[in-house]
Amino acid sequence: MTERFTVSLDKGLAEAFDAYRKRRGYSSRSEAVRDLLRQLLASTPDSGADDEPCLGVLTYVYDHHAWGLGQRLIADHHSHFHLGIATLHVHLDHDNCLETVVLRGPRAQLQAFAEETMTRRGVRHGHLEVVPLALVQTG
Repeated sequence: MTERFTVSLDKGLAEAFDAYRKRRGYSSRSEAVRDLLRQLLASTPDSGADDEPCLGVLTYVYDHHAWGLGQRLIADHHSHFHLGIATLHVHLDHDNCLETVVLRGPRAQLQAFAEETMTRRGVRHGHLEVVPLALVQTG
């Protein structure tokens, strides 16, 4: 079932939105708005219940020379094996590695695992993208 609503934008914002829509290849404003709303709702930390089933993509950069960090990260992954689907490990340079971890589980558990990982000493950057499974399944 589809529900229609009208949005009024000032001229500058409407022009910027249309330029964004065209750059991204959307065939209509509606498709672009739907994707932006899905992204906003999925990325809002309080947008769902703690036990809401979600997919997550955790990306972080870390110093592989940081004492014991590699072993701690591996131990964390093993202790949360039920959340992990896949991990990609990339050597960025002599000192830095990037890991991307695809996760599936309750929202609160994904966020807790991500926070535990991103706050480790030696992790220089981290970001968790969460997508509720309900949004994936209903399109």
